Amino acid sequence: MLCGELYNANYDLELIAERHACKVLCQQYNTLPYENETERRALLGCIIGNSSGDYIIEPSFWCDYGYNISLGKNFYANHNLVILDAAPVIFGDNVFVAPNCCFTTAGHPLDVELRNKGLEYAKPITIGNNVWIGAGVTVLPGVTIGDNATIGAGSVVNKDIPSGAVAAGVPCRVLRQE
Repeated sequence: MLCGELYNANYDLELIAERHACKVLCQQYNTLPYENETERRALLGCIIGNSSGDYIIEPSFWCDYGYNISLGKNFYANHNLVILDAAPVIFGDNVFVAPNCCFTTAGHPLDVELRNKGLEYAKPITIGNNVWIGAGVTVLPGVTIGDNATIGAGSVVNKDIPSGAVAAGVPCRVLRQE
């Protein structure tokens, strides 16, 4: 899975158990009273694999494993964040994510027979420093977004975005380069 090769996501009992345990923690996090900041923070600490500073993730938040997520300093994600982290998802410092965003490292074969066997692949996602991700953005497997980039609302990012770019659209494309 972590090597980007086909793996069995639907029938591998170990992966199913790991996803189940993570989803239970996410559900607990999402149902805590908002004012219970200490307990919410503790649960996020159990979910997120690595963080290098202060971060805020507003509920609701869902991920597959959690241990493949790395957050830089001063990370903020608004409501309804989904991170499908079968491969590493790395966020740099000062990354801000608007509501209803999805970062998915998982992809599925186009070949019907392979897909029906429950096989999929995963490719890492890397988000640089000082990046703004607009509302409703989806970032697909294997994408890198460079430092100081801005991704417009509603974009589907299926290719790398260079540093300093303002990009938007379906598919996402560079509109201007800073």
